[in-house]
Amino acid sequence: MISRNFYLQLLVRVLLLVSVAFAASWVLLEKCWISLFLLLTIFEVLLVINLIFYLNKTNRRLLYFFDAIRNEDSMLSFPEKSNDKIAMELNKSLNKVNQQIQQIKIVNRQQEQYFQALLEHAASGIMAIDNRGFILHCNTAVKKYFAVEVLTHLNQLERVDKKLYQTLKNIRSSEQKLITINNERNTIQLSVKASSFITNGNELTLLSVQDIRNELDEKELDSWLKLIRVLMHEIMNSITPITSISESLSRIYTANEKSIQSGEIDEKIIGTTIRGLNVIKEQGNGLISFVESYRKLTRLPKPDKKIFILANLLNRVNELYHSIPGSQHIKLNISLDSPKMELFGDENLISQVLINLIKNALEANGNNPQGNIQITARLISNNRTEICIADNGPGIPAEIMDQIFIPFFTTRENGSGIGLSLSKQIIRLHGGTLQVRSIPNKETAFSIKL
Repeated sequence: MISRNFYLQLLVRVLLLVSVAFAASWVLLEKCWISLFLLLTIFEVLLVINLIFYLNKTNRRLLYFFDAIRNEDSMLSFPEKSNDKIAMELNKSLNKVNQQIQQIKIVNRQQEQYFQALLEHAASGIMAIDNRGFILHCNTAVKKYFAVEVLTHLNQLERVDKKLYQTLKNIRSSEQKLITINNERNTIQLSVKASSFITNGNELTLLSVQDIRNELDEKELDSWLKLIRVLMHEIMNSITPITSISESLSRIYTANEKSIQSGEIDEKIIGTTIRGLNVIKEQGNGLISFVESYRKLTRLPKPDKKIFILANLLNRVNELYHSIPGSQHIKLNISLDSPKMELFGDENLISQVLINLIKNALEANGNNPQGNIQITARLISNNRTEICIADNGPGIPAEIMDQIFIPFFTTRENGSGIGLSLSKQIIRLHGGTLQVRSIPNKETAFSIKL
């Protein structure tokens, strides 16, 4: 082993050095043979020089090796045939270490090329940006979205679209932004999500950029189709009886394709006519009410946002709840993380949403003797507030879960079908979200995040 030979050589030199030092000291103390003392001193110096040279010989070889590694010298090689057994073993070890390092570099390069190929073929755009705005990497999808051939710094994007530049410059970790930009070919809608990580002591921001135009188009088309189906259903329900009764009345007053004479009109015909006209009137009023509901849904007022204490709003909601018929049978519980919690929004509009959700929960628990409604308010990540309205009623069937927010969709006989869609619109105008989860016969919870 190299360590054994090295230590043996070093031990011999040190023992010889110590022995000569003791001999020179003895000669000096006995005050005899001064010439021998001088000779031993010279020999001692030579031994020290030899020891230093011996140590430096190995150190120089190691220093040369580390310099070559630092400079990424892949041609580095030490001769493995030598009369010096220690040097030969050291050279073999250094060559073996160098081969392992080169192998690791090859594997790393292969992995780097592999992951770079993955990024290049990814449908989503990927960008890595440092804190000075320099773009360390961006794949082909990013360049395609931004219609540029070379992208090295965020400042280049200011010439593409100023709004895009400001968004990417100010985006923070865990944020997600939607951007619409106009490039040379068309208008695209991008979703940008940011995350941060630290490498080599530098904080980098990783941005994923995705064109969501097709997804939005599909969602928009799907929403329109669902809305049209509901509108057709409601309108047909109102128009069909009117058409049918009109045709019946027309047949009463027509005989052989001619109008009947006034003398032929009796009390029975008059009564039938009045009843038919009343039905037409009721259906017409229903259709007018339906149109008014549509106008109400599409003409929401702009929220008058102010900071208010959430506890005060929930206390008011609690008082309004107890004025609803049937509320005495269903208990309402309210809990807050802190009585000082604040919200920034339109207190009246948010109150309208809460009352609507509570009414729905109350109606769902109408036949539940153990009915219970729970309102919970708490702070969540990113300085947001979540208000959850949960009940233990029958729940929402899975097959209609994705339809409950569609305007005019309702499962109740006398329902208008705009309550939930109106509530979602109000929350969206506040920059928040309204979501639902339901476990049949266990829990249904509507979650408002603002």
